[in-house]
Amino acid sequence: MLELSRRSGERYYLNPLLIETVEATPDTVITLVTGKKLVVRESADEVVRRFVAAVRDLAPGGLFRAPTAGDPERGGASVP
Repeated sequence: MLELSRRSGERYYLNPLLIETVEATPDTVITLVTGKKLVVRESADEVVRRFVAAVRDLAPGGLFRAPTAGDPERGGASVP
C-alpha cells in the first residue's frame, strides 16, 4: 500500500495495483484504472518511487529486478 496525503493533509493508503498513470500538472494527479483521479501532496517522482518500492515488495523473489547479462529469461543477453 502507498501512504499518500490529500491536499488537505489527511493521510490515506492506496493500493498501488490500481494506479494507471501519475502526472505532474503541476499538482500530482494519480489516475486509477477505474478512471477516478486523485490529487495528492507528494511529487510525481515521490509517488513513482513509492510505487516501485511497493511493487518490489509484492515480489520478494526478484520478479521485478532488471535483466542482467547471462539471464536470457529476463531479457539479458546470453553469454556463450
